[in-house]
Amino acid sequence: PTERVRRQAPPALLSSFLLTHVSSTAEIKGNYYNQGEIRKKELEQSCCVLGIPASDVTVIDHRDLPDDPAVEWDTQLLATLVLEHIKAKNINLVVTFDAGGVSGHANHISLYNAVRYLHSEGKLPEGCHVLVLESVNLFRKYISFLDVLISCLLPRDALFILTEEETEQAKRAMRCHRSQLLWFRQLYLLFSRYLVLNSLRLL
Repeated sequence: PTERVRRQAPPALLSSFLLTHVSSTAEIKGNYYNQGEIRKKELEQSCCVLGIPASDVTVIDHRDLPDDPAVEWDTQLLATLVLEHIKAKNINLVVTFDAGGVSGHANHISLYNAVRYLHSEGKLPEGCHVLVLESVNLFRKYISFLDVLISCLLPRDALFILTEEETEQAKRAMRCHRSQLLWFRQLYLLFSRYLVLNSLRLL
């Protein structure tokens, strides 16, 4: 979930007037270290901070989709679940990871593969678009707002730049995930460009 906040915060904060209202989010139940129920509550609190009500959060608890950074999820199974969610919630914009998964997390890459499959096979509902979050190199990842200069010069389909107030809101959302706030994630709160800006491209 903390990775999801890092990726969702800018789109969730800005999409209401730039692209489309984020009214729904799907999440695989984070049961790594057997903390599934704790992480579910933390996710709901985090989404609340971002203005996403708990009623619009869908948590998927599936034995074949373990919360494990080393496990690649089955593309067909995940694509089926994602498509069901898209249709049930009448979603017209999907924001997910790119092929790099931002941090190289196998679960994140699996999400990209599933959504890419739906897109390439023409299975998404008409009018449903997909934006993928750009994975950047380690240097750019940790230069915070300085990456604005680089990102503005590079090709992309959407660029979200948060105000200071919005950045603080994103940080509050991430702090809701207390069970995952290890020391290196505290550094992330201070230096990551993903809490200041996100560059995305259309599939």
